[in-house]
Amino acid sequence: MLGRDVFFESLKAHGVSRIFGNPGTTESPLLDHLADHPEIEYIVALYEAVAVGAASFYAQATGKTGVVNLHVAPGLGNGIGMIFNGLKANAPMVITAGQQDTRMLLRQPVLSHDLAAIAAPVTKWSTQVERADDMADVLRRAFKIANDPPYGPVFVALPINVMEQQTKNAAVNSGPLFRAPRPDAAAIAQMAQMLSAARAPAIVAGDDIARSGGTDALLALAEKLGAAVWIEGIRAQMPLPNRHPLLRGVLPLERKHIAATLSAYDCVLMLGGPFFEEVWFDDASPFPAGLKVLQIEESAAQLARDNTLTLGAVGGVKPAMEELAAIVTPDAASARARVAELADAKAQERASQIARAERASARRPMAVSLAMETLGAALPAGAVMVEEAITAGPDFYRSIDLSGPGSYYAGRGGGIGQGLAGAIGVAVGKPDAQVVCVSGDGSAMYSIQALWSAAHHNLNIVFVILSNAEYRILKHNIDNYRGRFSVESNRGYTHMDLEGPDLGFVEMARGMGVRAEAVGEPDEFTAALQRAFAYNGPSLVQVMIEGKA
Repeated sequence: MLGRDVFFESLKAHGVSRIFGNPGTTESPLLDHLADHPEIEYIVALYEAVAVGAASFYAQATGKTGVVNLHVAPGLGNGIGMIFNGLKANAPMVITAGQQDTRMLLRQPVLSHDLAAIAAPVTKWSTQVERADDMADVLRRAFKIANDPPYGPVFVALPINVMEQQTKNAAVNSGPLFRAPRPDAAAIAQMAQMLSAARAPAIVAGDDIARSGGTDALLALAEKLGAAVWIEGIRAQMPLPNRHPLLRGVLPLERKHIAATLSAYDCVLMLGGPFFEEVWFDDASPFPAGLKVLQIEESAAQLARDNTLTLGAVGGVKPAMEELAAIVTPDAASARARVAELADAKAQERASQIARAERASARRPMAVSLAMETLGAALPAGAVMVEEAITAGPDFYRSIDLSGPGSYYAGRGGGIGQGLAGAIGVAVGKPDAQVVCVSGDGSAMYSIQALWSAAHHNLNIVFVILSNAEYRILKHNIDNYRGRFSVESNRGYTHMDLEGPDLGFVEMARGMGVRAEAVGEPDEFTAALQRAFAYNGPSLVQVMIEGKA
């Protein structure tokens, strides 16, 4: 058999049914023989970053390994930012790129470079298949490493001549691998004692809870303890419904503000996350003095990585929560009282958001709070949200009813442009769902080519573009910079407005085959959404919202 045959059979041996890619010359062995493997669908992107972003969100939405095929050095370079985002999101991906014929690499032919070296800084493992005899084992190892906690991308370069070499080594996989070990019993017992004795316990829930199917275990533990639950400021998924009474909210992005938030508690349990992704430097601990800090991670690399703990343990987060819920013995009356207080706070928070939108109802362009309340009221049951709202994110979180894992996907790492690209992957992975992508206008321009892919594959996506004609997050950040570094300035916001010319998302969408319209009033927005949800195929609604200045 040929190297390319082993490649395709390796994909099938690992349950792969989709390849996300942007085709090129050195990928000819793959593209020319896709027809021989009809069980594998090729999702076409017009830009490599879109292919990677789609594969990353596909992996998060399905729990399967995202497979990407890029084109030699420039194509891989175009995808690097999204590979970084996937690394931060712990998205299991096998990213490949065609390489030039190895017999001519010494002569540095067009488009060639050391591809494994380019990818190495943003992947868990990066290599090149040097001969067809190695194809089966390289791919087996690539899928294994991508799915070892913490999950993440790996890279494999595929020289065109190696794909056409003969080999007797057939495709293999690593077999069933159980990667969620039981945590140490003594550690769980000690944690149970500290949580049971806590006057005000809290839990910080990371993405691994959603990834492991641990929502019910989290709720059982939190309800028994009467513990407030917080989620990370930057997150890829929702570990539990965002309107659940015990979910207190989203943690800030600076250490001193995290510490201020956690000062209400005497014992905090952190589960399944990097803890914490920061934006600005603070010479402070994220934990107030005297707080007992417990952490459970599926990977030793993530345990106590950046913080000193009272106690930590490695183990599957779902079984760990189940074991803790079974043995914690808090004072039942106190726990019930805490649950009641948290429920009251949640109800007040929802009422406050509704009132906030009502107070802003006359402002034009529309206030973000009003736009998000309008969107939330119009969503069909079971809608799956892909969010890159950036500065509109807090209003999105408070206004949109998210039912927990499977209802929400977002980007990690901070690189923008993930929303539109990610929506492609979520829609491919959840073909029966109504996917709604909410993106800022600046972010959308980083992966606007995703609209073509949505139309080409007739994906069920409604793209909502929040259009304020500015990089609003940068204006907030330059204010923060000036304050933190005592920079006195009466300057405005240089190069942060998206004007002259204005961005015409309706025209761009229609030019790529996507139905589109623009709105500026709440009733227009509602009507446009209803038309979009009734349409068979992708639609875009550009919503004019107010800016910062």
